[in-house]
Amino acid sequence: MDDSEVYLDTYILQKDMRIRLPKAILSNLHAEKGLTLFDIYYHKEKQELILKIHKGEEKK
Repeated sequence: MDDSEVYLDTYILQKDMRIRLPKAILSNLHAEKGLTLFDIYYHKEKQELILKIHKGEEKK
């Protein structure tokens, strides 16, 4: 893990494929429930999922 990575919490993958995001996401990324869109990336070599706030418009 490099210095720019911050551990927030661990959650189980739900049966319907949902993952609960830690509440710290809201304050650290200035995300809004029901509005903020995330782009999801997969890093093959590290087997990591990466969430990035979508740069386009927010969901209406």
